[in-house]
Amino acid sequence: MSAPHPTAEPFHPPPFVEFRDVWLAYNDALLAQGRFAVEAIDLKVGRGEFIAIVGPSGCGKSTFMKLSTGLKAPSRGEIRVDGRTVHGPLKISGMAFQSASLLPWRTTLANVMLPLEIVEPHRSQLRHKRAEYEARARALLKTVGLAGYEDKYPWQLSGGMQQRASICRALIHEPQLLLLDEPFGALDAFTREELWCTLRDLQAARGFNVILVTHDLRESVFLADTVYVMSRGPGRFIVRRDIPLARPRELDLTYTPEFGDIVHELRGHIGAMKKHGMEIAQ
Repeated sequence: MSAPHPTAEPFHPPPFVEFRDVWLAYNDALLAQGRFAVEAIDLKVGRGEFIAIVGPSGCGKSTFMKLSTGLKAPSRGEIRVDGRTVHGPLKISGMAFQSASLLPWRTTLANVMLPLEIVEPHRSQLRHKRAEYEARARALLKTVGLAGYEDKYPWQLSGGMQQRASICRALIHEPQLLLLDEPFGALDAFTREELWCTLRDLQAARGFNVILVTHDLRESVFLADTVYVMSRGPGRFIVRRDIPLARPRELDLTYTPEFGDIVHELRGHIGAMKKHGMEIAQ
């Protein structure tokens, strides 16, 4: 009788983003006192995964974002993105914030193209590829419903339009990782939900990773594959919640009992923080 064949180990692709026991103190004096902004962060994010970070103001969500982009180096631990240890700002990432921060003297098209003037290798190629890059920017603006607004200035755009342009600017150099820090927090509810769908469609079509920081639990559950709840400072992850809702997700889903149950479960985990005056949007 022949010997049984050994069972092959299942293949697990390496994480695209990995935090290995990451701690951050903002300066040497705080480090010496053992006072950290975030502590003991362990995280593995698969390629193409969309994660959301929720928690009260001051818990370290924005600090986590700075660590993810290489704008801050950890005091302890290691951060790896795409298999490489992060030692400085990442060229493969794009960022968008609560404020669109479009340059008022530049048109929508010129604002979107700004990263191509800064990030290599696009910067070196811009003179020869300007027509190609402009076509790419126009196509991206059309994707988010801004066709016809390429020559408008920021003051001629609504808040929602400005934020759409900001997301296009973050994606124009085709980054592998998009980092969003409360990008829809200043918008009205209707516009915010429209932009959820815009972001959903862009990420589904292009497959980039997303790390979203938000106070809005509905937003996190609608958009993310996985939601992490961060504790009050010093911030650490206290809950990891997979979101088993099938994609593509439509807004009607947000009114279903299944969706509501997940939102209320997450609210339960942060109930103690709310009692201390830290509000989380329902």
